[in-house]
Amino acid sequence: MSFRATVLTLYPEMFPGHLGASLAGKAMERGQWSLDTLQIRDFATDRHRTVDDTPAGGGAGMVLKPDVLARAIDHACENDSRPRLLMSPRGRPLTQARVRELAQGEGVVIVCGRFEGVDQRVIDGRHLEEVSIGDYILSGGEPAALTLIDAIVRILPGVMGNDLSGLHESFEDGLLEHPHYTRPQEWEGREIPAVLTSGNHGAIAKWQRQEALRLTKERRPDLLDKAATAPDPPKDEPPR
Repeated sequence: MSFRATVLTLYPEMFPGHLGASLAGKAMERGQWSLDTLQIRDFATDRHRTVDDTPAGGGAGMVLKPDVLARAIDHACENDSRPRLLMSPRGRPLTQARVRELAQGEGVVIVCGRFEGVDQRVIDGRHLEEVSIGDYILSGGEPAALTLIDAIVRILPGVMGNDLSGLHESFEDGLLEHPHYTRPQEWEGREIPAVLTSGNHGAIAKWQRQEALRLTKERRPDLLDKAATAPDPPKDEPPR
């Protein structure tokens, strides 16, 4: 069973974007996941194919109409139990844990908002889970949807050459990732830390953990409470 992403958007030409290249693109060619888009405007019924209207109560901008969007969602989700996500700056922040949950399912249906927002009644009536990728505003939900799908696809089984790669990254254990080095041993007067070439797997794992803690404390101290209960890496873990 391959992972299937369906995106509801006013700009289907924005897909697959970068998802058609590199690991994600190769995985798509192999049939490990698929992507289809649905043009929301196709579900408008008036001659002008209107998808938005002025906000009730006044204010700037326009709001996506609930009847049009609901028809698009119903079409995409007929006999379909995949999670329904709405990319929204007011949604719950996307986490690596949520990405892993989604990657274990059959796929996702993603609604890309535009304009000032989406009528609340369709969010409630169609049980959309609002998801945010950060505390900033984009021109629409499409870049956020591409980011979400990218995060999911890369950890699908068999997409990365080494499945262990996805287990030792920032946020997987609640911490930022430790620094990385590779040859040459010395570059512009800077040496690879000696512990990393020692062959002592236990010492290497300890160093990586300490460096991850140091970076997290410096840059994202808010993550430390979540990481406090994370288990230490196994002593016999091979170097990466």
